[in-house]
Amino acid sequence: MSFEMLCMTMIGLLFGAVLIFGGYRLFIVLLPIWGFFFGLGLGAQTVQVIFGDAFLATITSWVVGFIVGIIFAILSYLFYIVAVALLSGSFGYALAVGLLTWIGLNFGFIVWAIGIVAGIIVAVLVLVLNIQKYAIIAITAFGGTAAVIYVLLASVGGLSPIQLAASPVATAISNSFWWLLFFLVVGIAGFVVQLRVNGSYEIEEYNRYSTPV
Repeated sequence: MSFEMLCMTMIGLLFGAVLIFGGYRLFIVLLPIWGFFFGLGLGAQTVQVIFGDAFLATITSWVVGFIVGIIFAILSYLFYIVAVALLSGSFGYALAVGLLTWIGLNFGFIVWAIGIVAGIIVAVLVLVLNIQKYAIIAITAFGGTAAVIYVLLASVGGLSPIQLAASPVATAISNSFWWLLFFLVVGIAGFVVQLRVNGSYEIEEYNRYSTPV
């Protein structure tokens, strides 16, 4: 492993660990980053479905992904409700797509559409049931674990970042049962730690667009 790759790996693992064990406390700081990368992936996958290209294989997919990512990042920064909805929606989308591809379905319009519907349903449920705090803790804990898996597989697992970007957890699980165990154990540990640390701490809702300058 080169020195540059080692540095990138350490940064990625650090970011994942911060998400796992401190995602709720750092929610406001991390959300625009999360929104950008989710938007990048969603935009690229949408282009993939429409034109039948490989994931992030064309300039169009990169451009659309960046535009959607920037929009999601800005909306996450400006509006708390949008930030929570995007976080929850990204989890529902990734979970549905990951499960469907894991059981053997190829990524295409049907899988993409089911993922979109699942994301909308999860986002609506989180907001309607007013469980934003627990959703943020759970999603950052397991999302951070997924980020760690992505970094490890990309750096030492012999798979390219592009191959892993669409569904790193599903890819890992298909390679070994131990990755599933790792995902569950670390994700649950992060969830429990965050619950204990943030028992009386609540994020203040925000709407920066309407805040006087």
